[in-house]
Amino acid sequence: MDLSAYLRAIRKSWWIIDLVLLLGAGAGYLQSASTTPIYAARITFYVSTPNLTAQSPLGSAQFAQDRATTYAELLSSESLARAVIASTHVDLSTGALTSEIAGSAQLNTVLIKATIKDSSVKRLAIIARSVAEEFPKMVESLDSSGSTKSEVHLNVVSGPTVGSSPVSPRTKLNIALGGGIGLLLGLLLAALREVLDVSIRTSDALQEFGGAGVIGTVVRDPGIRRAPLLVGEHARSRRAEAFRHLRTNLQFINAAGRAKVVVITSSVAGEGKSLTAANLALVVAETGASVLLIDADLRRPKIAYYLDVEGAIGLSNVLAGQLSIEEATQAWGPRGLTVLPSGSIPPNPAELLGSDPMQRLIEAARKTYDMIIIDTPPLAPVTDAAVVASHADGVVVVFRHGKTRRGHLTTSLGALRAVDGRVLGFVMNMTPSRAADRTYTYYQARPSRPVKKRFSRLRHRGSPQPDPVVEPLPRHESMLPPKDEGPRQSKLDPHPEFDDGGEGSSGPWWASRGTSTRRQ
Repeated sequence: MDLSAYLRAIRKSWWIIDLVLLLGAGAGYLQSASTTPIYAARITFYVSTPNLTAQSPLGSAQFAQDRATTYAELLSSESLARAVIASTHVDLSTGALTSEIAGSAQLNTVLIKATIKDSSVKRLAIIARSVAEEFPKMVESLDSSGSTKSEVHLNVVSGPTVGSSPVSPRTKLNIALGGGIGLLLGLLLAALREVLDVSIRTSDALQEFGGAGVIGTVVRDPGIRRAPLLVGEHARSRRAEAFRHLRTNLQFINAAGRAKVVVITSSVAGEGKSLTAANLALVVAETGASVLLIDADLRRPKIAYYLDVEGAIGLSNVLAGQLSIEEATQAWGPRGLTVLPSGSIPPNPAELLGSDPMQRLIEAARKTYDMIIIDTPPLAPVTDAAVVASHADGVVVVFRHGKTRRGHLTTSLGALRAVDGRVLGFVMNMTPSRAADRTYTYYQARPSRPVKKRFSRLRHRGSPQPDPVVEPLPRHESMLPPKDEGPRQSKLDPHPEFDDGGEGSSGPWWASRGTSTRRQ
């Protein structure tokens, strides 16, 4: 993984990192809260040899330093512990008291520091005072021999001092250590998640994996449930510009006119293929081209639901020889968009789509329309899309950013290769955009400053020219909802829940902006 991959992993798994960090810090706090507080008392002893100092000052100092190291070890002896217990009558065993007392000799000095730790401040003070009294006595008794007095004396120069705050546990340190360990573990989990992630997230990865490039990127739009179609004011949204960019890329790919019939499909359900097909047909029709949108998803049709047209009669009826294509198609909107819904759901969709009538229908549509866009079922579960792709000029595969798995895409591309299907490119759908807030307003209709004020600055001072008048842009009334009609419910709604990206809606009110007319 390179640096960009690590940064991408952190952005994707930031909540995991934060959660594990908080758990680590919380564990550190709980460990401190469940530990009995320990207090400490300190005493400093000074080792002196008054008799030897008069004879040889240098030798006396060296002798005292050597003895200080030895005496420091005696602070943890059982002899001192028994003497303290005998003088204080504390409720501690000899071994327990021995573990509470520690000593150390300062390097190149004659100072000995004693540290006593206990969970009770009151008992600690009693023990510390006893150590300050009993330890010098024990040392002098050890150094004396019979009637000869000890040459060494221990004097208390500091303490006993009992701290009012516990020395253990160190709550802040434990919280910091727990949080640090949690942060490292969270970063490790984020990196592991990125390594194990088999979904497609970047166009470079798709180019290397799929063999074709991304020709369209549609950002995630929070308002897609309310207004899936790019009509009315939504025709100036950022999502609409993304579809126009897709249209432009398809035009470049189709420079030689070899991709007139385009199949829109995906690997699995829920990736937005049907809505992509519908909106692509709308933006292509904006250019004045005649477009035929065919709903060839004879299992879970959605085009009739999105466009709010009659879906009970359509492609399946034409393929069964019950109707002609002219009788089954419906004009939609003021542009050159014609819709051929799925019709009644047949028991044998794959056989109908692979039949000769389907091929003749496509060939007949080539002569009438500038572009034919066909929405098909997903590639991985069924073979319908691959069958239709064998009659088409190219296939556009829609995949959902961060959701489509490589295995599903491998299966889909394998199905297309089996029928010599030509993959024109991929559409990365529902892509999160960090720059959406900075660029989205560019595509919105917003009032500008009055024309009068702007032009008055450019006008010469002495010229009495009239203010320019700007006429409002004409609007297509057929693209707006009728004033005397409320929202309409689709006549064909076999599946109330969307399968294109998981968007749900109470009804396709947006479709009232287009007018549909069945061809007779």
